[in-house]
Amino acid sequence: RGNSIEENGAVALSEALMANLTLTTLQLCWNSIGDNGTAALSEALKVNSTLITLKITKNEIGPKGAQVLSEALKTNSTLSTLSLRYNSIEDNGAQALAEALKVNSSLTTLDLGCNKIGDNGAMALSEALKANRTLTTLELDDSEIGIDRAHELFEVLKTK
Repeated sequence: RGNSIEENGAVALSEALMANLTLTTLQLCWNSIGDNGTAALSEALKVNSTLITLKITKNEIGPKGAQVLSEALKTNSTLSTLSLRYNSIEDNGAQALAEALKVNSSLTTLDLGCNKIGDNGAMALSEALKANRTLTTLELDDSEIGIDRAHELFEVLKTK
Protein backbone atom coordinates (compact mmCIF):
# COMPACT_ATOMS: atom_id res chain seq x y z
CA ARG A 1 0.00 0.00 0.00
CA GLY A 2 1.29 3.42 -0.92
CA ASN A 3 4.60 2.35 -2.44
CA SER A 4 4.54 4.83 -5.33
CA ILE A 5 4.58 1.99 -7.83
CA GLU A 6 2.84 4.19 -10.40
CA GLU A 7 2.34 3.31 -14.05
CA ASN A 8 5.85 1.96 -14.79
CA GLY A 9 5.79 -0.31 -11.77
CA ALA A 10 2.37 -1.63 -12.78
CA VAL A 11 3.72 -2.43 -16.24
CA ALA A 12 6.64 -4.38 -14.73
CA LEU A 13 4.33 -6.23 -12.33
CA SER A 14 2.02 -7.08 -15.21
CA GLU A 15 4.83 -8.66 -17.17
CA ALA A 16 5.67 -10.84 -14.19
CA LEU A 17 2.00 -11.66 -13.66
CA MET A 18 1.74 -13.01 -17.20
CA ALA A 19 4.28 -15.72 -16.40
CA ASN A 20 3.46 -16.28 -12.73
CA LEU A 21 1.90 -19.61 -11.82
CA THR A 22 1.43 -19.22 -8.05
CA LEU A 23 0.33 -15.72 -7.02
CA THR A 24 -3.33 -15.64 -5.96
CA THR A 25 -3.66 -12.17 -4.36
CA LEU A 26 -2.32 -8.83 -5.51
CA GLN A 27 -2.91 -5.61 -3.56
CA LEU A 28 -1.75 -2.40 -5.22
CA CYS A 29 -3.76 0.10 -3.21
CA TRP A 30 -2.71 3.78 -3.15
CA ASN A 31 -0.05 3.48 -5.85
CA SER A 32 -1.15 5.92 -8.58
CA ILE A 33 -1.09 3.33 -11.36
CA GLY A 34 -3.72 5.26 -13.36
CA ASP A 35 -5.46 4.11 -16.52
CA ASN A 36 -2.25 3.03 -18.27
CA GLY A 37 -1.12 0.89 -15.36
CA THR A 38 -4.59 -0.62 -15.25
CA ALA A 39 -4.36 -1.37 -18.96
CA ALA A 40 -1.13 -3.28 -18.37
CA LEU A 41 -2.70 -5.25 -15.51
CA SER A 42 -5.68 -5.98 -17.74
CA GLU A 43 -3.46 -7.54 -20.37
CA ALA A 44 -1.98 -9.78 -17.71
CA LEU A 45 -5.44 -10.80 -16.50
CA LYS A 46 -6.27 -12.03 -19.98
CA VAL A 47 -3.62 -14.76 -19.69
CA ASN A 48 -3.12 -15.27 -15.95
CA SER A 49 -4.90 -18.29 -14.50
CA THR A 50 -3.99 -18.09 -10.81
CA LEU A 51 -4.91 -14.62 -9.55
CA ILE A 52 -8.07 -14.75 -7.44
CA THR A 53 -8.01 -11.34 -5.73
CA LEU A 54 -7.01 -7.98 -7.19
CA LYS A 55 -7.27 -4.84 -5.08
CA ILE A 56 -6.48 -1.63 -6.91
CA THR A 57 -8.10 0.81 -4.53
CA LYS A 58 -7.27 4.53 -4.79
CA ASN A 59 -5.14 4.41 -7.92
CA GLU A 60 -6.43 7.32 -10.03
CA ILE A 61 -8.32 4.94 -12.32
CA GLY A 62 -10.93 6.59 -14.52
CA PRO A 63 -13.52 5.36 -17.03
CA LYS A 64 -10.80 4.39 -19.54
CA GLY A 65 -9.12 2.14 -17.00
CA ALA A 66 -12.44 0.52 -16.15
CA GLN A 67 -13.08 -0.05 -19.86
CA VAL A 68 -9.83 -1.97 -20.45
CA LEU A 69 -10.34 -3.89 -17.23
CA SER A 70 -13.82 -4.89 -18.37
CA GLU A 71 -12.36 -6.38 -21.57
CA ALA A 72 -10.07 -8.57 -19.48
CA LEU A 73 -12.94 -9.65 -17.23
CA LYS A 74 -14.81 -10.93 -20.28
CA THR A 75 -12.16 -13.63 -20.77
CA ASN A 76 -10.62 -14.12 -17.31
CA SER A 77 -12.04 -17.15 -15.52
CA THR A 78 -10.20 -17.12 -12.19
CA LEU A 79 -10.50 -13.67 -10.63
CA SER A 80 -13.19 -13.79 -7.95
CA THR A 81 -12.60 -10.52 -6.06
CA LEU A 82 -11.98 -7.11 -7.58
CA SER A 83 -11.76 -3.89 -5.59
CA LEU A 84 -11.77 -0.58 -7.43
CA ARG A 85 -12.79 1.47 -4.36
CA TYR A 86 -11.84 5.18 -4.24
CA ASN A 87 -11.15 5.70 -7.92
CA SER A 88 -13.12 7.79 -10.43
CA ILE A 89 -14.63 5.28 -12.83
CA GLU A 90 -17.96 7.17 -12.86
CA ASP A 91 -20.97 6.07 -14.91
CA ASN A 92 -19.02 5.22 -18.08
CA GLY A 93 -16.68 2.93 -16.18
CA ALA A 94 -19.57 1.25 -14.37
CA GLN A 95 -21.33 0.72 -17.70
CA ALA A 96 -18.23 -0.95 -19.13
CA LEU A 97 -17.86 -3.21 -16.10
CA ALA A 98 -21.56 -4.06 -16.32
CA GLU A 99 -21.01 -5.39 -19.84
CA ALA A 100 -18.29 -7.67 -18.49
CA LEU A 101 -20.54 -8.88 -15.68
CA LYS A 102 -23.02 -10.15 -18.25
CA VAL A 103 -20.51 -12.76 -19.43
CA ASN A 104 -18.04 -13.19 -16.56
CA SER A 105 -18.62 -16.34 -14.53
CA SER A 106 -15.91 -16.14 -11.87
CA LEU A 107 -16.28 -12.76 -10.15
CA THR A 108 -18.11 -13.08 -6.83
CA THR A 109 -17.16 -9.76 -5.20
CA LEU A 110 -16.97 -6.36 -6.87
CA ASP A 111 -16.24 -3.24 -4.82
CA LEU A 112 -17.10 -0.04 -6.67
CA GLY A 113 -17.62 2.15 -3.62
CA CYS A 114 -16.56 5.80 -3.76
CA ASN A 115 -16.35 5.99 -7.56
CA LYS A 116 -18.80 8.77 -8.44
CA ILE A 117 -21.23 6.27 -9.96
CA GLY A 118 -24.63 7.77 -10.65
CA ASP A 119 -27.96 6.69 -12.07
CA ASN A 120 -26.69 5.59 -15.49
CA GLY A 121 -24.04 3.37 -13.96
CA ALA A 122 -26.57 1.90 -11.52
CA MET A 123 -29.00 1.18 -14.37
CA ALA A 124 -26.30 -0.66 -16.32
CA LEU A 125 -25.32 -2.68 -13.25
CA SER A 126 -28.97 -3.58 -12.63
CA GLU A 127 -29.27 -4.95 -16.16
CA ALA A 128 -26.03 -6.89 -15.82
CA LEU A 129 -27.12 -8.47 -12.56
CA LYS A 130 -30.15 -9.93 -14.30
CA ALA A 131 -27.80 -12.03 -16.43
CA ASN A 132 -24.97 -12.63 -13.94
CA ARG A 133 -25.22 -15.73 -11.77
CA THR A 134 -21.97 -15.58 -9.77
CA LEU A 135 -21.67 -12.13 -8.21
CA THR A 136 -22.68 -12.31 -4.54
CA THR A 137 -21.23 -9.02 -3.25
CA LEU A 138 -21.53 -5.62 -4.92
CA GLU A 139 -20.37 -2.58 -2.97
CA LEU A 140 -21.65 0.80 -4.14
CA ASP A 141 -21.41 2.86 -0.98
CA ASP A 142 -20.78 6.60 -1.22
CA SER A 143 -22.11 6.70 -4.77
CA GLU A 144 -24.27 9.30 -6.48
CA ILE A 145 -27.16 6.94 -7.20
CA GLY A 146 -30.64 8.45 -6.88
CA ILE A 147 -33.49 6.82 -5.01
CA ASP A 148 -35.26 5.52 -8.14
CA ARG A 149 -32.18 3.73 -9.47
CA ALA A 150 -31.34 2.43 -6.01
CA HIS A 151 -34.85 0.98 -5.80
CA GLU A 152 -34.44 -0.61 -9.25
CA LEU A 153 -31.17 -2.19 -8.14
CA PHE A 154 -32.85 -3.45 -4.98
CA GLU A 155 -35.65 -5.04 -6.98
CA VAL A 156 -33.15 -6.94 -9.15
CA LEU A 157 -31.30 -8.15 -6.07
CA LYS A 158 -34.53 -9.37 -4.48
CA THR A 159 -34.99 -11.84 -7.34
CA LYS A 160 -31.53 -13.39 -6.96
